Amino acid sequence: MKEIGKELAAYLDQKRLRASYASILHKVENDPDVRAFLQANQSKLATDAVSKGSAKLYEFVNEKEKIANNQETFAPGYYPRLIVNNHLIDITYEPQPEKMAADAAAAKDALVDAANMPKDFKDANLRDYDPTGREQALSEALSFVADYQPGQFSQGLYLTGNYGVGKTYLLGGIANALADRHIRTVILHVPTFSVEMRDAISDNSVLKRIHRIQDVPILVFDDIGGETLSPWFRDDVLGVILQYRMQERLATFFSSNLSMKNLQEFMAAGRNGQDDSLKANRIMARIKFLAKEVNIEGPDRRQQIVGRTN
Repeated sequence: MKEIGKELAAYLDQKRLRASYASILHKVENDPDVRAFLQANQSKLATDAVSKGSAKLYEFVNEKEKIANNQETFAPGYYPRLIVNNHLIDITYEPQPEKMAADAAAAKDALVDAANMPKDFKDANLRDYDPTGREQALSEALSFVADYQPGQFSQGLYLTGNYGVGKTYLLGGIANALADRHIRTVILHVPTFSVEMRDAISDNSVLKRIHRIQDVPILVFDDIGGETLSPWFRDDVLGVILQYRMQERLATFFSSNLSMKNLQEFMAAGRNGQDDSLKANRIMARIKFLAKEVNIEGPDRRQQIVGRTN
């Protein structure tokens, strides 16, 4: 093994730094990882590699010590590693397991765009979904996740039922399961989305917003029919998006307190009581093409949770 102590001592003497760096020299020359690195790579290193790489060796030892003491480091979340670079000593930084796990979680979160959605949606897991009274819905959800292949059309689901029966949670479970396969989902809370699109008229960004979401792999319309009735939103926003997704055969999901039949009646109401049945029929034809209606029954589980906590 190269005599690291002598080489460092000579280098530091030359720089007139021996007294100031005595503790550094001792720390570096006795570090087991430094010794192991030099032993393993002595045939690859230049004869003056230790003196030229003393700063790198010190950085390596110092950063290791900071990590061990939970102190702020040069590259938070990364661990230093000594390498041979052109016969000299160099240092690289590799992500620690915690950093890798955090990055993976962040990447997964980015695949589920769930603005304006509750926390339980973002944490939803199909494994935790109670099938009691909801067997068909869960079975359909699991089948979709298992069978879905990007580029091939798979009919989504139109989940209908009363408040609190688990429609939105099931959609969240589907989105998170698909995120595990690196498939992106955008979830739109329709009542909120309708207000945002109306506000977008003022800055002429309606089409820009539509284009940004219309071609995502998985698109979810949550609580459709819960928005304030607007023929403009129905025809110029929903109609445009649904037409595009039908043409491109893109998977689309819906949740609603209204059955498809009742949603059609809701959409058929025009301004000043006029009958917009033809326009509503066009919208519903697209929804029926894109999604299969599944009714979810059962009690309001939100109230059950509240009751258990009171």
